[in-house]
Parts: sequence; structure tokens; C-alpha cells
Amino acid sequence: MQGFRSSSAEKIIPNCFTMAAARGFVTSLSVNNYNNSEQKLKMEFCNASSIPDSPFLSSKTRFFSNNLGFKKVISETRSLTLDPRCEVASGAASKSMASSLSALELLKTSAADRYTKETSSIVVVGLNFHTAPIEIREKLSIPEAQWPQVIGELCALNHIEEAAVLSTCNRMEIYVVALSQHRGVKEVTEWMSKISAVPVSDICQHRFLLYNKDATQHLFEVSAGLNSLVVGEGQILSQVKHVVKTGQGVPGFDRKISGLFKHAITVGKRVRTETSISTGSVSVSSAAVELALMKLPESSHATARMLVVGAGKMGKLVIKHLAAKGCTKIVVANRTLDKVAAIQKELKDVEIVYKPLSEILACAAESDVVFTSTASETVLFTKEIVQMLPPVSSEVGGRRLFVDISVPRNVGSCVSDLETAQVYNVDDLKEVVASNKEDRLQKAMDAQVIIEDEVKEFEAWKDSLETVPTIKKLRAYSERIRASELEKCLSKMGDDIPKNQKKAIYDLSVGIVNKLLHGPMQHLRCDGSENRSLSEILENMHALNRIFNLDTEISVLEQKIRAKIEQNQNRSGSLSSNSHKNFGILLKLDKGWGNGA
Repeated sequence: MQGFRSSSAEKIIPNCFTMAAARGFVTSLSVNNYNNSEQKLKMEFCNASSIPDSPFLSSKTRFFSNNLGFKKVISETRSLTLDPRCEVASGAASKSMASSLSALELLKTSAADRYTKETSSIVVVGLNFHTAPIEIREKLSIPEAQWPQVIGELCALNHIEEAAVLSTCNRMEIYVVALSQHRGVKEVTEWMSKISAVPVSDICQHRFLLYNKDATQHLFEVSAGLNSLVVGEGQILSQVKHVVKTGQGVPGFDRKISGLFKHAITVGKRVRTETSISTGSVSVSSAAVELALMKLPESSHATARMLVVGAGKMGKLVIKHLAAKGCTKIVVANRTLDKVAAIQKELKDVEIVYKPLSEILACAAESDVVFTSTASETVLFTKEIVQMLPPVSSEVGGRRLFVDISVPRNVGSCVSDLETAQVYNVDDLKEVVASNKEDRLQKAMDAQVIIEDEVKEFEAWKDSLETVPTIKKLRAYSERIRASELEKCLSKMGDDIPKNQKKAIYDLSVGIVNKLLHGPMQHLRCDGSENRSLSEILENMHALNRIFNLDTEISVLEQKIRAKIEQNQNRSGSLSSNSHKNFGILLKLDKGWGNGA
């Protein structure tokens, strides 16, 4: 019997749970992830035999290991949850219910207040070197220059409010504020498939999904270097900073996502300051140099001819690490001279020879080891090109080494089919970084303490934003009453009221409302001016929602979704009949069809 494994209890949980749920039984399955927080995967069905087959009834849970040996539980549960009102009654009551309400009506009733209770979620849809091979990652990679455009495209989706992209050689992760978790993930996944031509099924096979607190913790670990191929490496923090830099002023890189990434930068800096995690650590570039030296005969380290293609950040680090290992001559092929000249001034003790990219093949013909780190989206070295290069000396092993740390890759994977060449990419660097795993694991455990504190702080700030809709709805509710009563008053007083008296009555009504609202608003303030805990503030918010019946109004989420759908309809001008049907179904789902997302 197949099943999936819980990392904490190491138990096989058979698929019979899923089978039982599909047959109408209520099951609740809990598993623990590596930080001891409990995630519950629930499948609750009422009279499931009467519910038609639906893609919303599937449940899937995946596990992946990070490079520190932890296992994380990624819940991709899509469940249909019916509240106690639709539980199967006994005897005559059951027959009466069955005769008066269809299964469809039960579904609508159970989720009629779906959007009044659901809040927006921070979601990360990602693929990284833990979950996806480079063959998939390179197709999904997004150049930094396109990040602002991507944010706009993602926020144009019906259920995505904010967005950011973190695309590096080891990961492609999309962070969004989703108005609905299930539909948001679905829209982002389909968008990823559309821009990359990777089938949705392949993306779903390799992606990981994290929500809210887990998404926050993941980004903080990424920024701190805990989720890197090389634990503690500093380049990822710089890349997180670039997300904020490129997102500034871009519509869609707004309060929650911007706050998340800015806080992640703070976490990355604090971890590196308060722990020794970055001491003696290596980067992807230095690991590439180490890998090349591991594959070369030791006697050839000082004489091997080195070529570095690309003088960007990664290429510059490769050159520096080669110099630190004793290389005295390095040929650098780059599009322009400027960056190479700057490196020449910095490393005066090393002979750095600049060559334009147009001479790349001639340079490769005279090199034993070729490092590639360009942003080119086309392959620079194909099997046919490498096959024409002259063989290298037996003193360097008889095979020309290509160390490709570019994503997308600059060297075709089929080059390794040649007897005269060997290709290594970023996924092959694990061999280098596995040596000092124990030491890095201890450092990572120290960093986790800091990250947990920072996650609590960010979640408190994010939760405090939940009071904003209540404040807006309470003010709108009070304003409607004030305006209505003012109109009644003025109509009773006649049309010959002087303007100054009308203004006085108006000011009186506004003053009364403001003074009445002052107390409730003070108890919802989250700016630290009042000595109240977050739980107390949220309790006050729920109390006000109940007292003034604010939850019965059209929810903020539903308003946003309707506005986005109308905006997309207007943008497209005219939709096909199928599109109209899809939007109609979507609106019905927004109003009353629940799928537990």
C-alpha cells in the first residue's frame, strides 16, 4: 500500500485515509513539520456520495528535504469542508432535509459567508534546487530586468493583490498576497506555465507551496542563507535586496509583500551579525572553483589554463577565488571591457586578459577549464561547437572541463556525451558543500532561534493589519447612519434654513459620530501607542464586528475580486463566450461555492 511519510514520526500514513474520506467518513490528519508547528490536513465531507466528481476534492501532500537534513511538510490540500449545518441528520429530519435541499444547495449554504470570513494570505509558489532539477528551473527563470513587468502581470490575475519574484540560479519563487489561496495558487501556476511553456503538471510535480507563517519563515531562512546550496553564503541577501530595489514604486509591490521582503533583509543582516554562519562559508562561485580543482589532477592546479565567460557578479567572484587559489593568469570573455578593467585594477597581482565575446570559441580552444556565468538565454557551447575544439593535454586529465553556474545554462548538457569534455552545473556543487555539513548545521540551529523571533514579530505586524477593514467598515456604517439622520432632520426643518445653521447641524452630527467612534477606534489601534496585546486588539475587532453586524456586509475580499474581474473584462474589451462562462462560474464560486481553499 502506497502512502506518504511523516518526517517527525517516520510513519507511513496509508492512502486509506483519503479513500475513507472520499466515501463520506470524516477524517482529520495531523503531521508535524520540522519547526514543531502543527499543520492539519483535513478532509471533511458530508454525504460525499451525492457530491459530483470535482478537481477540488483531491488532496496531495509532498515532502522535501532541505540541505540541513530537515524535512518540511508542504500541504497542498484541496478539501471541501461543510459546516455542522449540513451534517447528516437522523430519522425523519434526515428525510426532510434530503427532500427540501439538493446537494448543490447544501454546498451553497455551507459557504455562503466564505469571503466574509476568509482573509488574504501570503503564499509562495516556488521551485528550487531541493525540489526541481536545473532543466525545469532554467525554463522558469526570470531576468531581473523583467521583475517589475512580472509583478504587473501577476497582480492582473483575479485573485492576486500583491506580488514579488525572487529568481536566482538555485530558485524561482513567486511571493503573492492571494485573495483566495486555492484560486491564487491555480492562477499563478497557470501563469508560470504560460510564460515558460512548461506543462502545469510538471510545475505541480516540482513546486512547493507555503502559506502565511510558513511562507514568512521560508523567506527569512532564504535571506539568512539557511536555504542556500551553500549555507551562509552572502549573495542571496544581495538578491533579496534587489527584489526590494526593483519593486520600489511598482504597483503591486505593496504593503504586505514590501514589508515581508524588507523584514527579510533585516533578518539576513541580524543572522550574519549575531552568528558565525557566514564565517568561512563559500559561495556558489567559490564552490564552482573548488569543484573544478577537485576534478583536475593536483599537479595541474598551477598550470591549468582558465577561461571565465561573463564578468558580472558571479563571474567576478569566480575570478577572485581562482586568484586566491594561486592562478596567475585568467582569460575573461565579456561583452564589454568596463567590468573587466575594474577587476584588473582590483587584482593587480593576477594577469587578467580581456577578450570580447566574439572570440569566445578561440578562447575556449586554448583553455583547459571554462567557467560560464552569463545571462544569455541561448546556449553558448553546444555539442557540435565543443566537438570542433582541439583536445586538452593529458596532464589536466584529457578532458576539457565546463563549469556552468548560469541559469539558464550556457553549456548544453549533451556536451558531456563527448569523450573530450565534461560538464558540471549548479546542481553538481552539492558534492563540494557536503564536506562541512555538521559545522554548518550547528550554526544554522543558532540562526533558527533568531528567525523564530523575527517571524513572530512580522506575523504580529501582519495580523495587526486585519483591523483596518473593520475600522473602514465601522466608519462607513456610522457615516451612513449620520447622513441618513441628518437628511431626515433637515427635511423636517424645511427649506428656508440659513446656510450657517445647516453647517452647524452638519458639524454637530460629525462631532457626535467622531466622539462615539473615538473609544472603539482607540481599542483597535496597533501603532504601539497603547499598551495592548495583539490578541486583545483582535478580540476587540471581532467584538465590534459582532456588535455592529459588520460581517454581514460585502467583504473586502469579495469587493476586490469583483473589481479585478471587472477591470480585466474592461481591459480585454470583449471576451469569448467561454471566457464569459468562466467568469460567471467564478462569480458564483465567489458568492457561495466553497472548496475549502
